[in-house]
Amino acid sequence: MELLKVPKDLWNDYNWQIRNRIKTLEELQRYVKLLPEEIEGIRRTQGLYPMAITPYYLSLMDPEDPEDPIRLQAIPRVVEVDEKVQREGEPDALREEGDIPGLTHRYPDRVLMTVTTFCAVYCRHCMRKRIFSEGERARTKEEIDRMISYIREHEEIRDVLISGGEPLSLGNDRIEYILRELRKIRHVEIIRFGTRLPVLAPQRFFDEGLLDTLEKYSPVWINTHFNHPKEVTELSAEAVDRLLRRGIPVNNQTVLLKGVNDEPETMLELMRSLLRIKVKPQYLFHCDPIKGAIHFRTSVDKGIEIMRYLRGRISGMGIPTYAVDLPGGKGKVPLLPNYVLERKGNRFVFESFSGEAVEYTIDEV
Repeated sequence: MELLKVPKDLWNDYNWQIRNRIKTLEELQRYVKLLPEEIEGIRRTQGLYPMAITPYYLSLMDPEDPEDPIRLQAIPRVVEVDEKVQREGEPDALREEGDIPGLTHRYPDRVLMTVTTFCAVYCRHCMRKRIFSEGERARTKEEIDRMISYIREHEEIRDVLISGGEPLSLGNDRIEYILRELRKIRHVEIIRFGTRLPVLAPQRFFDEGLLDTLEKYSPVWINTHFNHPKEVTELSAEAVDRLLRRGIPVNNQTVLLKGVNDEPETMLELMRSLLRIKVKPQYLFHCDPIKGAIHFRTSVDKGIEIMRYLRGRISGMGIPTYAVDLPGGKGKVPLLPNYVLERKGNRFVFESFSGEAVEYTIDEV
């Protein structure tokens, strides 16, 4: 691919990656042999669900394979504006929009701050796809101050998740301002960033100034979003390693996506790859019923099948929690295969990871 001829110093420059995002049909056709449904999809989603792809993420794509998992996540298809996909999905299925722009207070002890609508890549399955049409903007200082004032006034809040869009696309000074103000609030114990930059533009974490800032306001956690083994690269591993060396843990939240990672073997390979680069699999989310993205949804049975497959094939620390985010902002519900085949009093018959029925009497002491 022509992109691979870019000099290394430019390729490893985050700002170069952002400046050179592929955003038009004409640019993309230079690198990928597009399907008619992709060409039509790019045209029909303009202004509604725009396209932007970093050169780095594009380089992971097989330009000849229409079912490539990177391609499915990054290139619009006409199905996004299909009548059924539009009708049956909701723009804000999880009811994130509240009285204070950018702030969601769903659980008693934690809040979500969305600080920008900008993303390095506009993922086609995004749960906040509704913000794509708002353009690329960061929250103003006044908007951020209003969120922080709310957090200051609610002493039950101990955990703040900073997300977007892409929160770490903000300049280092703005990131430090947010962290500094939050750290002034005594009841805030945990600060997390929801970011996909380790996947889409890992070069962001080659910036020592950013790493200095994140380390300075520790404990800071990174929640990222690897969906497929192809996304685990040498550069993403280096980005993770740089974070870990600053004492910043990295957890992963995968979304179960039809055609991308809904084969049990693919999910096992992803979880193994994450452990190899020292990323902890945290969640496997069932795809939300988002307008313009419901074509990525699988059945819940498929998710449970995958969870059953993982058990016994990878250590417990590599098995995520499979969860459904309930509509209306009612929170997450974990789902597990049922390993209890039979019960009579304290006598149980369990199914082992290999499918064997095992009798076990458990008496209370």
